Amino acid sequence: MFVDEVKKELNSHIIPFWMSLKDDVNGGYYSYMDYDLNLFVEASKGVILNSRITWFFSNSYMRIKNEKLLACARHGYEFLRDKCIDKKNGGVYWGMDYKGNPIDTTKHTYNQAFAIYALCAYYEASGEKEALELAMNIYDLIEEKCTDEYGYLEAFTVDFKPESNEKLSENGVMAEKTMNTLLHVLEGYTQLYKVSQSEKVKKSIYWILDIFETKVYNPALKRQEVFFDKTYNSIIDLHSYGHDIETAWLVDRTLEILEDPEIENRLNEITKELTEQTYKVAFNGKSFANECEKGIVDGNSVWWVQAEAVVGFINGWQKTGELKYLDAAMALWDYIKEKLIDKREGSEWYWLLDEEGNPVEGKPIVEPWKCPYHNGRMCFEVMDRFKEGKGECIDA
Repeated sequence: MFVDEVKKELNSHIIPFWMSLKDDVNGGYYSYMDYDLNLFVEASKGVILNSRITWFFSNSYMRIKNEKLLACARHGYEFLRDKCIDKKNGGVYWGMDYKGNPIDTTKHTYNQAFAIYALCAYYEASGEKEALELAMNIYDLIEEKCTDEYGYLEAFTVDFKPESNEKLSENGVMAEKTMNTLLHVLEGYTQLYKVSQSEKVKKSIYWILDIFETKVYNPALKRQEVFFDKTYNSIIDLHSYGHDIETAWLVDRTLEILEDPEIENRLNEITKELTEQTYKVAFNGKSFANECEKGIVDGNSVWWVQAEAVVGFINGWQKTGELKYLDAAMALWDYIKEKLIDKREGSEWYWLLDEEGNPVEGKPIVEPWKCPYHNGRMCFEVMDRFKEGKGECIDA
């Protein structure tokens, strides 16, 4: 059974792997394992990685109710609270050394959003009010320091002076604003609104959805633009397939929590178009391509893109009833379990497969961006969506 296989992957593989990376000496979680499965215990610790791991164990506990999972979530939370939050200037740093001292003091809006996401999840799992207070403090900081009249600014010095945005710019451009950061601010704020019911957070969510609808989404091409100047003019011809299918279901999740029929009716059409367009241009019957830049498709398989496509297509099936989306999700799961899950003992998922489905050697198993956020969340979503009766259990 599809659901049973996904549960097994979560319980027997993903969770034990990340539990093994718990640093009981210096706090947080180890942040680098190379392709050959060498663990670098003195590697720097990315704050995004530790936020995402905290989020992951909090959500694992809420579904499985094993106290060891809550302890792992608490371990991540305490590292974030005690080491990663800047007590003087507010917000979280970008990177710490292995002992938990800041070594990259960049304040990035993307990073703040994931701290909110983690803190809210830990609050939901544990009931620890301090975590919610810290999340709300970071929200207030973003709204005060990281916005302008057009939307969300991104990169700052330690004391929130603007700086260049290398960390979220790619493909040879330097972007002042990015779709990626906006998406994950929305994600963090949605979680914050869910647990707080704060009207000011709700107002911010509406603003983000308006930017998404009027500035980021390109109705002519049925895609999101990716990199922007200050006023949200696109600066590159790039279609990020993975972000589009991820956005489709994350925006739908936000709409579900808002419970506003008017905005839901408008944005539902966009999320349907994103799902359908990626199905047409990115899914080849077994795997999901990475992106298309200036008409040239990158057909390699990135771990997070495959995981998000599974969720996005299940979401598309549940919204429309079109079985082709469910079939696509099932095909992607078959591809993941056959090719992307690393069968070597002591490993997890490969970072990248080439177009023939072979692992790209040299890509690490763990690094500051490679964590259980995407594949773990895929497992959670499959378990939740079928458990809630949104779909019948499907034979794999």
